[in-house]
Amino acid sequence: MSDVVTSKEGRTAYQRWELDSFDTPASGGARSAVVLPTAAQLDQIRRQAQEEGYAKGYREGRDKVAAEAQRLQQIMLVLSQDLQRFDQAVAADLLGLALTISKQVLRQAIRLKPEVILAAVNDVLSRLPSSHQRARLVLHPEDAALVRANLGEQLKQSNWEIIENAELTRSGCRVEAPECEIDATLESRWQRVVEGMGGEDVWIE
Repeated sequence: MSDVVTSKEGRTAYQRWELDSFDTPASGGARSAVVLPTAAQLDQIRRQAQEEGYAKGYREGRDKVAAEAQRLQQIMLVLSQDLQRFDQAVAADLLGLALTISKQVLRQAIRLKPEVILAAVNDVLSRLPSSHQRARLVLHPEDAALVRANLGEQLKQSNWEIIENAELTRSGCRVEAPECEIDATLESRWQRVVEGMGGEDVWIE
């Protein structure tokens, strides 16, 4: 074998490629090295991603809580309005029941104690001046008999005239005078009591 070193230029193309592939590249054609992040940088990236995740989760959670609070507030408002309407309905029902019971009790009292008409007549008489004359006291015929028996002399001295009217409900009366008229019928007295209680109810026989 010859000891003569063959120059690079005298090599075949195959030889040049094969040998050159193991040679160190020239500085002019060096490739850029890949720089990997350090452990500290990785930890910082992890912490930053974690903080951003927490912040995003906090915002989303806050928005959900606010939306739920608004929804609950709307529910409470609707419930409050429903309860108010329910209370009003119950109050109206209780008032109606109380008036119905009172009406039945009053009817029974009139039947069992018809002389209550005397208190009504005395109340009417107290509203008129003592000098008032020539008044007409309109009564149901059965009440007129009671008034004549108990207050006849007093009415006669005052020159009052008793007029019977079967259309009047018992325990009520009406005063007719030249200067005024007083409606003390049972219906009107009942209506005043009901209105004073804030209700609506008509006395119907």
